[in-house]
Amino acid sequence: MFGLSNLLGLVGQWEIPRRVDGHSFFQILAFITPYSKFTLVWTRRNAEINSIQLRYDIFGPSNPHHSPAIFFLHDSLGNSDYFGRQVQFFKRKGFKVVTVDSRGHGRSTTDFDIPLGYDFIYLNPGLKLTSGVFTVVALLDHLHIPKASFVGWSDGAISALNIAAKHPSRVDKVFAFSANYNTSGVMDTTLSPVFMTYINRTISEYGRLSPHANRFDDFLNQIMQMWKGQPNWTEPFVSTINSTNVWIVDGDHEEAVLRSQQDDMARWLPDAGQLLLPQVSHFAFIQDPDTFNAMLWSFLGRD
Repeated sequence: MFGLSNLLGLVGQWEIPRRVDGHSFFQILAFITPYSKFTLVWTRRNAEINSIQLRYDIFGPSNPHHSPAIFFLHDSLGNSDYFGRQVQFFKRKGFKVVTVDSRGHGRSTTDFDIPLGYDFIYLNPGLKLTSGVFTVVALLDHLHIPKASFVGWSDGAISALNIAAKHPSRVDKVFAFSANYNTSGVMDTTLSPVFMTYINRTISEYGRLSPHANRFDDFLNQIMQMWKGQPNWTEPFVSTINSTNVWIVDGDHEEAVLRSQQDDMARWLPDAGQLLLPQVSHFAFIQDPDTFNAMLWSFLGRD
């Protein structure tokens, strides 16, 4: 997704800035509170999908007050832990919440011989030549969930929109935060101290969480190859999405995606909502979780 051509030479060289653009660093990218303070029990379950061990977790009541379930899809390089504040909020609201580490991310395994892509991050790799079955869709089947709402962040938002386009019967609502539809719509994130600090953080997390902890460079190279040419969507593809229950969302201080990307998609999806969150960036759900959760609740909680 991002313009990271120099990333391999830059990671590990950044220090956390004391101030960025007149704001303290923690106003712009607060670190996530340790999950022990969230009183969440992370059971870390695995679903084996054609040789891939997909790590997921389920929160909320066995008989949820709201239906369908919410799936949270994280950004490339990240992992499902980043949605801890959203999990806590929607668990209290009576939703069934599912978090998942996408292929090769977090605690999920991967096959380094199969390229990554928006049809492959969440795609069942063993079926990629014949059926195009998404791993998330396979996980829905595994959990006996016929339809879900999807909250996607960045590459997770791209994947959520992709699922909505290709598997519409499995999608109820999509909250697409900070998605781009074309590689021309991304900024050079190596110029952002905040974003580079996030990248450095993901290196540490990969070493701590991944079953392939010693292969971060291979993992990063796969992602960078994907970002060179994907996504490459056009108006006819995007407009196939049922936009009645879609929100296109971003922060007003976004440092990775050009605003025109959301404006274009909102125009191509005339029944979709468009939301610009104030005083936050690519990491809005961490920077201002109260506002992010309130807007998401407004979207998901309505009939």
